[in-house]
Amino acid sequence: MSEQILSFLKDYESKVINLTTRVNVCYFDATISGNPEKYNQASEFQVELSKVYSDKDMFKQLICVMKEDDKSDPVLTRQLSLIYNEFAINQFDPELHEKIIKLSTIIEERFSTFRAKVDSKVYTDNEIDEKLESETDEKILRKVWEASKDIGSEVADDVIVLVKLRNEAARSLGFNNYHTMSLKLSELDVETIDKLFDELYELTKESYAELKNDIDDKMCAKCGIGKNELMPWHYEDKFFQLGPKIYNVDYDNYYKDEDIVKLSKDFFSKLGLGVEDILEKSDLYEKDKKYQHAYCTDIDREGDIRIVCNIKPNHKWMGTVLHELGHAVYDKFISAKLPWELRTHSHVFTTEAIAMLFGRLPSNPYWIKDLIGMSDEELEKISSASFNSLRSEQLIFSRWSQLMYRFEKQLYENPDQDLNALWWELVEKYQQIKKPEGRDNPDWAAKIHLALYPAYYHNYQLGELLASQLNNYICRKVLKVESINKQSFHNQKDVGEYLKYLFFSPGALYKWDELIEKATGEPITPKYYAEQFVGSKLVV
Repeated sequence: MSEQILSFLKDYESKVINLTTRVNVCYFDATISGNPEKYNQASEFQVELSKVYSDKDMFKQLICVMKEDDKSDPVLTRQLSLIYNEFAINQFDPELHEKIIKLSTIIEERFSTFRAKVDSKVYTDNEIDEKLESETDEKILRKVWEASKDIGSEVADDVIVLVKLRNEAARSLGFNNYHTMSLKLSELDVETIDKLFDELYELTKESYAELKNDIDDKMCAKCGIGKNELMPWHYEDKFFQLGPKIYNVDYDNYYKDEDIVKLSKDFFSKLGLGVEDILEKSDLYEKDKKYQHAYCTDIDREGDIRIVCNIKPNHKWMGTVLHELGHAVYDKFISAKLPWELRTHSHVFTTEAIAMLFGRLPSNPYWIKDLIGMSDEELEKISSASFNSLRSEQLIFSRWSQLMYRFEKQLYENPDQDLNALWWELVEKYQQIKKPEGRDNPDWAAKIHLALYPAYYHNYQLGELLASQLNNYICRKVLKVESINKQSFHNQKDVGEYLKYLFFSPGALYKWDELIEKATGEPITPKYYAEQFVGSKLVV
């Protein structure tokens, strides 16, 4: 390594490592407390970090350093490539960058502290979900659903301003819009995603239509209405993101008396992927003003990994905890020998794949049997319904992710269009749910990802495709079994070893497509997702 390259890397790391840790710590403290001062502090550190990445002189040095790199050291070349992408996306006016960060922080604080209000009663997100699932009274359902969307009206104008600010930044760097730029500098592109999503749409078309018809029948029977009367609030889900439980299996019943944290700890321990140290540093239960969703954060790339949850003893939170711990074990078992820049996942969707691989398990009766206990008779009784339930979740989510990807793409292409109309046009096309007559509210803005996690949502669906590809490889090559839907991975240390050494350990050393080929023997493809979920439902 030349003196110039070595000098640049030392200077770079001295500026970003400590600041990145401070951002992560402050953000964690802010989200678990809802404290405005903590959010402001996190924002200030983020601004300071952004100034490093927007430093034009440092970027010029990096370009010179990259010209000097003779490509003989793949670890060095990969570091420089990733550092380049981080600098390139930030080479716009620092004042504009500061505006974007500060406005994002304001919007995030509003989301974090928002609580839906129905007839003077305040509801948490968990309570909204429970009400939509259990209630059958039309007036109450509608009020609860509409109240869950009120945050959209509170933030929509600011979100549009934020989109325009991001587009202004992207255009100053030679891109058409922020969405296109983000994909390109995260080593993806619109063409690749469009191709995969178009193929997925065709693969799911018939199965989804059949499923949606079944769901409509069940919701009509539940609410005592005709199909032409079905509205968004009848589907037991704020966004029809996972859909209602129409199959005869009560997952919540299996988890209502269980310690979700203990189950998670035991499961990962027996995979050889211990999480006790992660859980000790995490914040796991509801608190006033706390962030109501869930996330995982690698604080320092030195082993301080934490998750944030709002755990209840139910199926949803069992899946969420396994999902977040999936992210966490990926981070934990990245090789410590790698340089700091490479001590992270290969791509955000590769870590989403692991989160989803584990997050699906609480819907698997074989996992429930192995972890909680269940008779063979009961297993046989619920296996068909369980498979159909998971299949239903996947098909519904595949359409939700289509909606989110297509809407966000058009949002950044033209933020001045009628976004309320666009949202419902896409809802009706992809989810086949009717727009309430006369409704002209910014319901799209009620989804936190569109404001705070831009150009990200497609990664969830790419993660689902990869999760099925990994599941197929694990079942057939590691466990050497043909059944891809009956494996719980319980006490299977070979599975942990495979993931640890062939998927986690390389960190970001390999670009996502190279990592996937090395780990599974082929490029990413929807065919294993289709094999697992798109075929006919099992007879119940």
